[in-house]
Amino acid sequence: MELLIIKTFTPALLAFILGMLVTPAITHQLYRRRVWKKQAGKGAGYGGGGTPIFDQLHKEKDTNTPRMGGIVIWLAVLLTTLGVALLEWLLPDTALGSLNFFSREQTWLPLLALVIGAGVGFVDDLLVVTDTGKHFAGGLPLSQRLLVVMVTALFIGWWFYEKLEVSSVSLLSFGTLDLTWWFIPFFVFVATCVYMSSVIDGIDGLSGGVFMFIFAAYTGIAFFQEQYDIAALSATLVGGILAFLWFNIPPARFYMTETGIMALTMCLTVIAFMTDTIAGGEGVSVLPIVGFLLLATVASNTLQIVSKKFFGRKIFLVAPIHHHFEALGWPAYKVTMRYWVLGFVAAIVGLLVVIAL
Repeated sequence: MELLIIKTFTPALLAFILGMLVTPAITHQLYRRRVWKKQAGKGAGYGGGGTPIFDQLHKEKDTNTPRMGGIVIWLAVLLTTLGVALLEWLLPDTALGSLNFFSREQTWLPLLALVIGAGVGFVDDLLVVTDTGKHFAGGLPLSQRLLVVMVTALFIGWWFYEKLEVSSVSLLSFGTLDLTWWFIPFFVFVATCVYMSSVIDGIDGLSGGVFMFIFAAYTGIAFFQEQYDIAALSATLVGGILAFLWFNIPPARFYMTETGIMALTMCLTVIAFMTDTIAGGEGVSVLPIVGFLLLATVASNTLQIVSKKFFGRKIFLVAPIHHHFEALGWPAYKVTMRYWVLGFVAAIVGLLVVIAL
């Protein structure tokens, strides 16, 4: 048991250290190249209209704080993953060699999703901060980013169904639901919903803290289910996020933006399914619990759009709901801290549900 704990949490420590080491160089380049928006605000929201309240709240920092801070997270994770894999190759029969969690059975798919999300998100951020003309002035259109998420999810969902012979999802204490080939579109639906929660990235330290607790919960879930490679990967993600948060807490040195948030949301979906029926677990069923704040974010956006479209009025001053609290007069740091508290509680509840069942 001691060796398994070491295998799970040592990579997290390595990711944190590596993240802290690479961040000064990354920050220097982001500031030197002025990697930030040239015009403050979102321009147009998901509902197609303007976002004047958000633009007013964030007009000062949008144009002088770099984007692409998510590089710190996925770079730390990838360097750690390659590092422990190299240690096993160089020192196969030693304690250091046993740290490797890069396995075809458990972590290839979530790492693939992480890399695809990081790459496409990087392109989106690059288009946002450079003068690319009218078409890509705001980055990749949402439709194109969603297409990437859905195509990637379609492939991974097919892989689950065809190669791993997974066609069911857990229903907590109610057993499992066999979806047959409908498992694939269900996987795509979940991946799309999780990615839509990426709008939670908008206040210093908010999204990083929320995802830290979510991946910490999946570290515990996977460890409890004896999926030690997934546990180690989830813990490594926590380590990378902690390094990012060191520089992202108010006042933020940089923002996570699409290269980080897209990588995390796509990876999270795969980890949730990897810890579900394939391991006799509850990974998908507890996702709305441990990811309650992500669910609230998507729900608030959806309700706002529906209310404006069909009733001609807004439910919230501004959506998603964390910006509503800002508009009410809450300091940004207070919103962040309270989200962290709720994120911790949601992670504990999710862990307790899995253990109890």
